Formats: sequence, structure tokens, C-alpha cells
Amino acid sequence: MDHYKLLTPGPLTTTSTVKETMLFDRCTWDYDYKVITQKIRTQLLELAGAAEDEYTVVLMQGSGTFAVESVMQTAMTNKDKALIITNGAYGERIVKMAKCIGLNFREFRVDYNEYPKEEELKAVLEEDQEITHMVMVHCETTTGILNPVDMVSRLANDYGKTLIIDAMSSFGGMDINVPLLGIDYVISSANKCIQGVPGFGFVIAKREKLLACEGNSRSLSLDLYDQWVEMEKDGKWRYTSPTHVVAAFSKALDELKEEGGIQARFARYQNNNRILRERLERVGFHAYITADKQSPIITTFVFPNEQFNFEEFYTYAKERGFVLYPGKLTDVDTFRIGNIGEVYEEDIQALCEIIEEYMGVMAK
Repeated sequence: MDHYKLLTPGPLTTTSTVKETMLFDRCTWDYDYKVITQKIRTQLLELAGAAEDEYTVVLMQGSGTFAVESVMQTAMTNKDKALIITNGAYGERIVKMAKCIGLNFREFRVDYNEYPKEEELKAVLEEDQEITHMVMVHCETTTGILNPVDMVSRLANDYGKTLIIDAMSSFGGMDINVPLLGIDYVISSANKCIQGVPGFGFVIAKREKLLACEGNSRSLSLDLYDQWVEMEKDGKWRYTSPTHVVAAFSKALDELKEEGGIQARFARYQNNNRILRERLERVGFHAYITADKQSPIITTFVFPNEQFNFEEFYTYAKERGFVLYPGKLTDVDTFRIGNIGEVYEEDIQALCEIIEEYMGVMAK
């Protein structure tokens, strides 16, 4: 089997020790396994800067999308209305969820390379008094843009709205002080910045908000409240959990701490991103997002010319050990390169050399 560095926003390259943790089979009912679940919940609260008497953590089977939908299913009733802020495919996916669930919502859409403007959001909140919830993706990996969570959190607090933040691709890789920001629900996944593998998502929820959600869910398996009630007892998941993935995530959390925590990981990711952007700019790959809006998670690059063939470029890089990511835009031809996971400066430097070689060969 060939081994690659996955330069994606997740699944991503993991350490050998995280992989090795999955070689042991565990029972969902076993005490030792339930201890792992409770350990994870405690460590996630610590990463969020949250106290157990104010916030709690719920783990939910499935991909990150399942966790987002569990919040949308559970946190809102038919009497509520969500303001869903979108500037990419993952915000638009939440809109699609709201339609499927039958939620009352209003979409606030901006261009993929732009931020939502504070004054415009204020005007919407002033004009539409029915809005009870605000929903936004923090790092929109459609482009790599990092949305202004501070500003949106401030508005939600000022106007008394429940705030739901999809921090799928940022939590664990960037500091998000959840209580300080006053976020009610933060959602992320095992296979992102904490560097685990796919199989479950997690929700950091304000206790008083979650306690008010009993009976809200239109789904049995995605009922976040019922999942929490069961998990609070002793760490038991309601239904079969991804045991191997849970154990791997526990190990990944320990390795995050060993690296130096979120600040150290953020510094590594940011350095990776800076090098990538600077070196590729020199050979004609311009970033779609301006530097002031760029996240340290993933970068979208515009095709350098009309002759550029992404499939050939992708194969060239893959044959040399790196798996890249196609674009997710409709109006511009782009591709994406992630720099999270078990990826270091030497890996980014090696990739840049490969891309420089490719551009040299194509120019001849």
C-alpha cells in the first residue's frame, strides 16, 4: 500500500500512534471504553475553555454533517427562526438541512471571497424580529476563508439570539474561547484539527440551552438531547459507537497536548500555510482569498492559465507522495491544498518543490 500525505481539510494524515490505537478491539458496554468517552468529553471542554457547570459535550456518530444536523434538529422548534449566514458550500449545506427538516429560516448570503458585513447583519436583526437563532460556518473550507466569529458572536449576544457555530475545520487548530464568545453550540469532527480519523462529530453545548431541547428533535438517531442524557449517565452512547475511531481520537487529544496545545498546533499550521502561499505565488498560483481573510487550514488557488489541467497536476503530485483537493467553486476554476494534520514545514517545502518542477516541465 502506498502512503501519501493527505493535503485536505480532513480526513487527513494521522500519526502512526493514532493508527496503532485502532488495532485493539473494544466493547461499547465495557467500563474501560466508557471511561475513554468521558475522558474525551472532559478534554474537549478544556480545549473550549469551558467549565462543566456551564457547558457540556455530546459525541454523535457519523460525519461532521451528522453532528451539524443533530444540532439543527434539536436546538430549534417550529416556533423558531434561524438566520443562516453563508459564503460557501458548507453554509449552503446547512440551508439544505433546514429545508429538509422543515425549519423556518432566512439565508444571509455573501460572495465566497467576502465576509458578512456587521451593519447589514444588524439591519436584518432589527428588521426581522422573528429570528431566534444565528448559524455560521467558522472556517468555510470551500475557499479557506475564516469568517468573523467574534463579530457574529457579539451580535448574537447583543440581540439575544442563540448562536450555532460550525467550527468543523477550525476547532483544535485555532483558539476558540467558547464561554468568552458566548457561543451556545460549537460543532466539530474527529477527523479535523485534532487529527483523529472519521467516524463521529462532537457538540460543545451550553447546558441551559440543551436542557430546554427535550422532545424537539424530528429524528431519533440525531436527537442530540437524548444522546446527551444517555451519555451523562456513565459515558454510554445510545447506539453502537465507532469504537476504534473513539480510541484513536482519545490518543489524538493526548498528542495535541504533547505538541503544546492549540497555540503550538496553530503556529505549525499557520507556518505551513504561509510557506505554501508565498512559494506558489512565485510560480503563478494566486490564492483566491486575500491574506487578511485566509485561514491557516486550507488555501484555494486559481488555475494559473487556460492550459492548466488539474487531473494531470493531481496525478503528478500524487505519484510523488501528496494528495491534493479539487476546487469547490462554480464561477472560478480552482483547486485546494490543506495544511492540517501530521504535516510539517519540510512536507510543505517538498510539495512546493514538486509543484515548481511541474510548472517548469509544463512550460517547456
